[in-house]
Amino acid sequence: MDRRERTDRAALADFLRHARTRLAPADVGLPDGARRRTPGLRREEVASLAGMSVDYYTRLEQQRGPQPSPQLLASLARALRLSDDERDHLFHLVGHAPPRTTTVADHVRPGLLLILDRLWDVPAAVHSALGDVLVQNPMAKAVWGDIDTNDPETRNLFWRWFTEPGFRDRSPEDEHERLSRSHVAHLRAVATARPDDPRAQRLVRRLLAASPEFARLWADHDVAVRRSDVKTVLHPVVGALELCCEILVDDGGDQRLLVHTAKPGSVTQERLDLLRVIGLQDLSRPEPTSGGRG
Repeated sequence: MDRRERTDRAALADFLRHARTRLAPADVGLPDGARRRTPGLRREEVASLAGMSVDYYTRLEQQRGPQPSPQLLASLARALRLSDDERDHLFHLVGHAPPRTTTVADHVRPGLLLILDRLWDVPAAVHSALGDVLVQNPMAKAVWGDIDTNDPETRNLFWRWFTEPGFRDRSPEDEHERLSRSHVAHLRAVATARPDDPRAQRLVRRLLAASPEFARLWADHDVAVRRSDVKTVLHPVVGALELCCEILVDDGGDQRLLVHTAKPGSVTQERLDLLRVIGLQDLSRPEPTSGGRG
């Protein structure tokens, strides 16, 4: 059977509409705004939360369009605050196998997302224990960049740190060695605790093959789960940010809520306030001219 034919388009469209209409803007950290003629979120709001185009999401609700990928379904499940069972149902409607529950979970629980939504004035994100960035709040996107459109391979913190040119540019050079050792020690602790998790073992193998630095530090056998940190972020628009990072771990230890705060009244707090206003705008670009877009 063709993979497209495995999608129950009518049931998928109905399920998406139902999930969308049961949510209020406040449930996902959005302002209520103008009076709404119908209950729930608008299509454009769901699309924005899921990191997809409004046209694509609209076609799904109209029983049209290509079969969504597993990555897109995972984003939709987070945007619609689906439970684990509802997430699995969404995958089955499209004809995909749900993510395996025996590996590190990539579905963020609605309760954890609700906490993230309330952290509107500080950078915060949910990571998997293996360093996959699962979801960012708007402030985290403003500080580190929006990765919603990245493919799964490039959403991993450890992979990007050791293999992606330029990823370290937002960290002072004199902190690179400390951060590298911290990343490796954390990954060793997590991977050792999950000997049957193929994703953990695959990530380590790939890093050993791709990064001589990672291989050198891995050979030292340092082990340390990261629970808090103090870091400097070199933001290209507002300048250096001195941030304290607290890491809250969920019950199963699979996901971590990272919350970054600044000392009240500090220069960093003022710069975070500015970032909250300008969001993802790039103020380093020249102003548009009257003849067109800059």
